[in-house]
Amino acid sequence: MDIACTILAGGLGTRMGRARKAFLEVDGQRIIDRLLSVCRPLFDEVIISCREREGFEFDGVKLAPDNFDARSSLTGIQAGLIACEAAHTFVTACDAPFLQGGLVEILLQEADPDVDVIVPIKADGYMEPLCAIYSKRCLPHIEAQLRARDYKVINFFDKVRVKRVPGEKLRKGDPDLLSFLNVNTPEELEAARRRL
Repeated sequence: MDIACTILAGGLGTRMGRARKAFLEVDGQRIIDRLLSVCRPLFDEVIISCREREGFEFDGVKLAPDNFDARSSLTGIQAGLIACEAAHTFVTACDAPFLQGGLVEILLQEADPDVDVIVPIKADGYMEPLCAIYSKRCLPHIEAQLRARDYKVINFFDKVRVKRVPGEKLRKGDPDLLSFLNVNTPEELEAARRRL
């Protein structure tokens, strides 16, 4: 399957004091650079969904502007799906400093052209919609949700074909499931730095 990669980088970073989270450093490296080092070897097409282009001009990376005013992960997923040439895109967030290539590879192996969403399920039963694969067939449902100002990503899942991938299966590529760790606050950022 031809699958693109979309990095969501259009958030306001309100819980991080309005910092641009993609440019925060973990272990001396900006999170965006860490993500690109994982994603570029795995995908021929890499997209950064961002409202502000400054700082995101990387060779071979396409920038996808938001098509809706609301700043939300769903807005970024929609922009990535519109911008990608592939029929599917893997989505990750710009505040996930420990994304593991092994986990992404397992998700890619689980991809199916007839499935619209391939999403990890954690041990607590919760889905990880910001470390998942989406089909362009999701676009009408996403856009209807955005027009209705409903920004919860998983709310359209009951309208499409979803494949849930158990976290235990993903541990083969990411034993501690660090790929799901996000840094939304200064405390979480410091905890991530200490983890290293």
